[in-house]
Amino acid sequence: MKRKRLAVDFVELHILHHASQSLVYGLWMLEELGRHGYRLNASQLYPKFHRLERRGLVKHRKRVVAGKLRKYYRITPRGRTQLAEERRQWQAVDATLRGIWQMLAIAIPAATFLQAA
Repeated sequence: MKRKRLAVDFVELHILHHASQSLVYGLWMLEELGRHGYRLNASQLYPKFHRLERRGLVKHRKRVVAGKLRKYYRITPRGRTQLAEERRQWQAVDATLRGIWQMLAIAIPAATFLQAA
């Protein structure tokens, strides 16, 4: 039997998602990820940007902002394809899990859960 491994970097998915909406840069991305409960620092985030860029999923351009050089990242066509595939896979996982939970709810009456508590 062929088994699929579920290996996802949710931070990279977040980067791709936001880079598909607008240009993003490191500090903004750290703050955005923080709003979603991720606790990262720059030394954890920037290798993810670099990995996505090596894979051809994002590109950067440099701009000077307040006298400092800042890299802005945007998604590439290949990145859009990858993001769409990741979304499709997660929708399939979501549908499967919802089906399992629905079967369990039917098979085990809700009162059973209350008695166990």
